[in-house]
Amino acid sequence: MTGTGHVQATGAVAGYRPERTLRLSVELRRQFKRRRTLGALGLMVALPLILIAALKFGASDDAQSNNRLNLVDVATSSGLNFTLFVLFATTGFFLVVVYALFFGDTVASEASWGSLRYTLAAPVPRMRLLRQKFAAALLLSVGALVALTVVAVVAGGIAFGFDAIRTPLGVTLDQGEGMLRLAGMVGYLAVHLLVVGALAFWLSTVTDAPLAAVGGAVFTMFVFAILDQVEQLGSIRDWFPTAGEFAWTDLLQTPVDSGDLYRGVIQSLVYAAVLTALAFRHFARRDVTS
Repeated sequence: MTGTGHVQATGAVAGYRPERTLRLSVELRRQFKRRRTLGALGLMVALPLILIAALKFGASDDAQSNNRLNLVDVATSSGLNFTLFVLFATTGFFLVVVYALFFGDTVASEASWGSLRYTLAAPVPRMRLLRQKFAAALLLSVGALVALTVVAVVAGGIAFGFDAIRTPLGVTLDQGEGMLRLAGMVGYLAVHLLVVGALAFWLSTVTDAPLAAVGGAVFTMFVFAILDQVEQLGSIRDWFPTAGEFAWTDLLQTPVDSGDLYRGVIQSLVYAAVLTALAFRHFARRDVTS
């Protein structure tokens, strides 16, 4: 219609701009206000404090281990050492659950509430909705990882001192070098955990049950982690999505052996890209009825 000022020639309402719908700041505020977000961030703050209490009051002189890399043995040497221990203790389970929660709950929860179709009818283009939800989940997940690290550094420094890193292999790194390598470790973990995040995100577009998306991603990663212990599988294990989950510990060596780090980053990005593409492909064809 012309002359009314309300409808464009395309049939869209005048002033409608797809790129202005569901802004990232709006989606972030919505997600941040949810109880699961506040609960997860609260755990990120509480966990280092709990571990400090455990190390303070549960110390034992005979707690040494014969493991090649046992960060708990030197966890109380400094705040940076404590932070490394926190990352080592949370990589295999806790951070996997957090990434799966933020990514797996984002679309499926809207479907379970019955609000997904109304959001699309706003109208928010499907691909934009999915992009914004992916970006919000990524920011929250990385933010949670950074929060865990910052709290561990500060609380660990107060409890055990702001000294250099002393590794179980006898390598000492000064504070400046230690902080740079710690930043590299966090960056590597943020990329590696994208695999479980992208898997949960894909499952979130497939099911209307958030628990199925989150639990499915966590269960899948645990299965691969168990299979990774089967030595008879040989080099096949190198292609598992869990391969290289502790490659960030190579940054404790001097000189740094970057081979596994590069392989872990590239492999994780490939897995994440494929799974994210599957999520967008499925959601583009999905008949949204809830």
